[in-house]
Amino acid sequence: MTRDLPTPAQPLRIGTRGSPLALAQANETRALLARAWDLPFEAFEVVIIRTTGDKVIDRPLSQIGGKGLFTKEIEDALLDGGIDIAVHSMKDMPVAQPEGLVLDGYLEREDPRDAFVSLQHGAIPDLPAGTTVGTSSLRRRAQILARRPDLEVVEFRGNVQTRLKKLEDRVAEATFLAMAGLNRLGMIGEVPATAIGEDEMLPAIAQGAIGIERRGADARVAALLEPIHHEATAQRLACERAFLAALDGSCQTPIAGLAELSGGRLRFRGEILRPDGSEVLAEAGDCAIADGADLGRELGAALRRIAGPGFFTL
Repeated sequence: MTRDLPTPAQPLRIGTRGSPLALAQANETRALLARAWDLPFEAFEVVIIRTTGDKVIDRPLSQIGGKGLFTKEIEDALLDGGIDIAVHSMKDMPVAQPEGLVLDGYLEREDPRDAFVSLQHGAIPDLPAGTTVGTSSLRRRAQILARRPDLEVVEFRGNVQTRLKKLEDRVAEATFLAMAGLNRLGMIGEVPATAIGEDEMLPAIAQGAIGIERRGADARVAALLEPIHHEATAQRLACERAFLAALDGSCQTPIAGLAELSGGRLRFRGEILRPDGSEVLAEAGDCAIADGADLGRELGAALRRIAGPGFFTL
């Protein structure tokens, strides 16, 4: 393998979006690879690629497409040979990869919980009736309306800094971010955020996880990635993404789920919601860790049968 290691003259090219969080994730991957192979940082190059989700910022994500909005252009560059690996937030990833690509490397998962963010209020129960809450996530919109139908929810996109400015401008009095993103950006303590327990707001599928995509035939890259792969994260995501696949989930479907490992077992909780929060259907189960994908598929299929056609349609 030594002769195939990247060098500053021929670096491994890491494709990513250009947002501060995406760059933090790409550089985390870069640092782990450099440490694993005892190579200089310059043996790895971060390549920024703008995606459709980055270019279209004046419309809700659900109106411009499903999952894939933040990945297609990066995957095209991977297929074309412009980059060697792609680093993704797993909650943005479709459950199927384009032909020729595989997604089989994961970094250790960060905190999967959502964070409540407000300049005036400390937690969801503190919000007075009629308070405006901003989010671009259909899942979070449905979940908050299921708990608090007396709140007003408005569209709210942008990075952390943009969302904080919108709170200052009173576009909304509260919003939500991912705890994982705040941790990776080193912004805990800088942002008025409070973690929301999973029992209060079940997170998005694969929230907090970073995936590394590669060309399926590239054995050299597969070997390079082996030392930084986190198997426990892979086991959890196998269950969660099988649940999502069974439900044909996308950015247009409010779906939440979380797999956890303990004592050699995997426990999974999942839910689907009507977009207006008027109905929530939930399932849970546990199994041997190796059977996680089967459990995810089983529970997803069960919820699909219970919901019937048109559940996600307003």
